[in-house]
Amino acid sequence: MCFDSDSLPPIPVLSGGALTHEDLVLEARDGARLAAFAALPDEPSGVGVVILPDVRGLYRFYEELALRFAERGYAAVAIDYFGRTAGVEKRDDDFEYRPHVEQTTPEGVQSDVAAAVAWLREHGTKDIFTVGFCFGGRNSWLAAAGGHGLRGSIGFYGRTPLDKAKQTEAPIPALQAGADQNITTNDNATIDEALTVEHEVVTYEGAPHSFFDRKQEDYADASTDAWQRVLDFIEQNRS
Repeated sequence: MCFDSDSLPPIPVLSGGALTHEDLVLEARDGARLAAFAALPDEPSGVGVVILPDVRGLYRFYEELALRFAERGYAAVAIDYFGRTAGVEKRDDDFEYRPHVEQTTPEGVQSDVAAAVAWLREHGTKDIFTVGFCFGGRNSWLAAAGGHGLRGSIGFYGRTPLDKAKQTEAPIPALQAGADQNITTNDNATIDEALTVEHEVVTYEGAPHSFFDRKQEDYADASTDAWQRVLDFIEQNRS
């Protein structure tokens, strides 16, 4: 698991940021239903973001992240992975996510991404990005090779899908934790070597896995830098 259940994105709330939000149930192209959370700005920018959570699926952290994007003018949809095995109802903090993670497939996740992309396009967005964390970081990069027509795919502390690296169609920033116990310096170098599209690998030295968390006060500078890189990347790659 990446974040604790009471974690929050380390991003300032913009007071007065006009937006609407709602819980969704989307239908993937394979007919599966999935839970999602959408946040829309009242003054759309034409940019949308699909948020891919960590291994626990959709919970408060990612709903809050969607709101932070919407406050900045970007429509955002955070998706769940487990509609096929756990249904679409809200879950409590005791949800045993691991058996459901083990039943996911890359094809199923990309089908879910496609449903979120379609929903964003139906609501007026033309430039769509993905951003994911851990399990979602890898799946965000897979989305860049998924034929979704993305403008870019951002990943935090993810593992490189080497088998898809040459099929990647969108630019990629990798925001990695230097003190990650599971993703090594060599793993990060492999990302850099494997990708043939425009990309950047940023490693925050000393930062642990899941440093992007308001509770991780010691790594606030890394979080601030990472968030600014996300926003800059979106602005540089939108049409």
